[in-house]
Amino acid sequence: MNEIQNNHPRLDVEDEINLLELLRVVVRRRVFIVKVTVGVALMAVIYSLTLPNIYTATARLLPPQKDGGGGAAAAILGQLGGLGGMAAGLGGSTDLYMGILKSRSVADAVIQKLDLTKELKTTNKDALRSFLGGTVKFQAGAKDGIITVAADHKDPKRAAQLANTFIDELQRKSLELNLTKASTERSFLDKRLIVVKDDLKKAEEAMKLFQIKNKIIRADIQAEASIKAVALLQAEIVTKEVQLAALRNSMTDEAPEVRTVLAAISRLKGQVATMSGSSGKGTVLPGVGSTPDIGVEYVRLLRELKLQEALFEQLSKQYELAKLNEARDSSSIQVLDEAVAPVTKSKPKRSLIVILATITALFCSIFLIFIQEYFSKMTPEDAAIIGEIRGALYESWHQITKLLSKGKGKIG
Repeated sequence: MNEIQNNHPRLDVEDEINLLELLRVVVRRRVFIVKVTVGVALMAVIYSLTLPNIYTATARLLPPQKDGGGGAAAAILGQLGGLGGMAAGLGGSTDLYMGILKSRSVADAVIQKLDLTKELKTTNKDALRSFLGGTVKFQAGAKDGIITVAADHKDPKRAAQLANTFIDELQRKSLELNLTKASTERSFLDKRLIVVKDDLKKAEEAMKLFQIKNKIIRADIQAEASIKAVALLQAEIVTKEVQLAALRNSMTDEAPEVRTVLAAISRLKGQVATMSGSSGKGTVLPGVGSTPDIGVEYVRLLRELKLQEALFEQLSKQYELAKLNEARDSSSIQVLDEAVAPVTKSKPKRSLIVILATITALFCSIFLIFIQEYFSKMTPEDAAIIGEIRGALYESWHQITKLLSKGKGKIG
């Protein structure tokens, strides 16, 4: 029993990895390790020397900030109230301009402008866009919002040309989109203003005929104040409806902005219904029910006239702002650093390639000699097991190739 117990420590020691034994294996096979390491290092040197120099040209730009403009535009925005808030968002976020840079339309414009089909000798649009995607990179600063455009190319001048062309196309596309939006709003307001002018003219004519016929009858001051309040509310409703129509040009009814405007319209209509003392039609005003019929008619005509005047004033201001936006360069992208042809290469890092290849070869060669050492000291039982595994793998491979050859014969 003591003898068996004394044998256990000996077996544990023999099973443990002997570091000195491993070191002896490394020293004994040092020539092989050196040959492999030096050979791979030389191959890495030759390979790195065959790689062409890549130059990176970098451009930086600052997207326009969100503001309402200055001068006359700012004064009009201050008077428009709620409508000014809609028109104030003339600037764009960084994500928006990053999306434009990565769009297919901008990539196709760059391909056509630089004639990349001739350079790459292919007309495959997908291949050309893939080339641009791997060559030109875009990055936006998390804090400052500055967009960086970096282009890689074997020719430093071509790299700068790629980066600057992307910026030119970004400016062109953003200006086109902004002007299209401003033109649509201006055209919509122009048509709406024609209708309002005609309605105002009709209201003035109706009031004039009524005053001539009835020798200018004046309504009670309180009733007139109520009329003005209702007129202002209805003018605001029409203004909100104009805002809603503009939003629906680019958004669905499920958008938060559209739903907010719809809620505001509903609230204003409720206020009009409350002040008019009816279900929302606004045909009867508080304090006017007891007035003579002729006074009620005057109140109705006066209310219509005030409504059309308020609506005309609001739409005129918004129309002027739309014309200013259309005439102004809405893009206003500021190029902080234009791309210039770089002097020094950015890639490849030849020394890093050689160092990594050499270290990898060193460790792989050491691992290989340990495997060889293991197989050289393998017991006959282990050798038989490996032979059996090898035979089973060969048999499986033979069956697979046989099935594949039969499948090809049937297809043929």
